[in-house]
Amino acid sequence: MSLASSSYSYPLLGAFWTIFEIFLWVIWFWILITVFIDIFRSHDLSGWAKALWFIFVLFIPLIGVLVYLIARGGKMHERSVRDQQQADREFRSYVQETASSATPADQLARLADLRDRGVISAEEFNREKAKILA
Repeated sequence: MSLASSSYSYPLLGAFWTIFEIFLWVIWFWILITVFIDIFRSHDLSGWAKALWFIFVLFIPLIGVLVYLIARGGKMHERSVRDQQQADREFRSYVQETASSATPADQLARLADLRDRGVISAEEFNREKAKILA
């Protein structure tokens, strides 16, 4: 069997169809995992409701995911946005806390270095020094 005849048995359209099917499977598993994550992260569901949703989505996946997205899709988005905003606030507070952890002595040393290099004038140095020491 030559290479030309074997390549003809798998046409280009078949390759595109296979790629499309793989893409749909990846999307399906992504949605399924996202729904399971949302079920367990949801604070407004009781333990029994979480168990029922889990069983429903596990045993009847297509219908369960569609019903879950229709019934709780809006809340799912709201929780996701709220969690992202909380993570962003925590990150920003961490960065601000870390960046501003310099002691007054460190700040004065930096100011003196800037003054010595001629970046700031003596009066700017004195003004900033007064702010730090106040």
